[in-house]
Amino acid sequence: MEFGRITSEELEKVDFKLPPDRQETTQLLKSNASKKKPEIFVGCAKWGRKDWVGKIYPKGTKEADFLKHYASHFNCIELNATFYRMPTVAQTQGWAGKVTENFKFCPKFTDQITHMKRLKDVKELTDRFLEGISGFKDNLGPIFLMPHPGMAPKTQDTIEAFIQSLPKDIELFVEFRHAEWFSNETAFQAAFNMLEKNKAGAIITDASGRRDCVHMRLTTPTAFIRFVGNGLHPSDYTRIDDWVQRIKSWMEQGIEQVYFFMHQHEELHSPELSKYLIQQLNNHCGLSIPEPKFVEQEMELFGTAAEPPKKRAPRKKAS
Repeated sequence: MEFGRITSEELEKVDFKLPPDRQETTQLLKSNASKKKPEIFVGCAKWGRKDWVGKIYPKGTKEADFLKHYASHFNCIELNATFYRMPTVAQTQGWAGKVTENFKFCPKFTDQITHMKRLKDVKELTDRFLEGISGFKDNLGPIFLMPHPGMAPKTQDTIEAFIQSLPKDIELFVEFRHAEWFSNETAFQAAFNMLEKNKAGAIITDASGRRDCVHMRLTTPTAFIRFVGNGLHPSDYTRIDDWVQRIKSWMEQGIEQVYFFMHQHEELHSPELSKYLIQQLNNHCGLSIPEPKFVEQEMELFGTAAEPPKKRAPRKKAS
């Protein structure tokens, strides 16, 4: 994942401390105050990683079996495959047949809709997309809408019209990327109030080079977090520690669901950091999420893969 990527020299200067929750987030959780135990989902962005063979996939695993093994380690996936290719019912039914009943696919709207057409005149394409993902049935989780990064606040009406055109029974989450959504407070408030009004969630993306996207504004009682690590840099672990404490706070306030998707600029190490996240969630939040299991030989060669470095990077003081 290239979004928010910076140089190693720049990385040492980043203040990774999570901002406080927006007042609207606190109010929303307070008004919801669910008494049910929240559902926590942890996953990655793709399952088709050949370099995970011998790591979390058994040696000799065929590509056709990658998803089956992935679903034995994680309970969801941020499905970027549908961004690059329009899904079909046969395809999504096949995928759903390889996972457990509680597993969730979170498909991303195809680039034909969001990037090529920029959400205009896309009814036929959208109908095809929704038909395609219908094959997931009960395994369908939130749908991920990323408007083209060039779509600034002046396009809010277009985005809202698209959201309102969608069936009301789908769970939608939106990721804004254009910097003006965050640099202009009036635009920020208008956009996120619009999402809340339309019962659409707001994705929080934690990437080193785009700290503005760590906006801490929930618009539904479900959090959808995209975390972008830096190859198991010490700061990856301290950042995860912060997220665990924030999720714990949200759980105490009544959040209903949390989706946490692990990314790395090089996805090779996403399982290690996911394992660490799950361990800390279980330790600090009273959860019992199953941990990814690494191939035994890999554990013997390299030690416990999810253990953080003994010397952690010191926190950067807020400017």
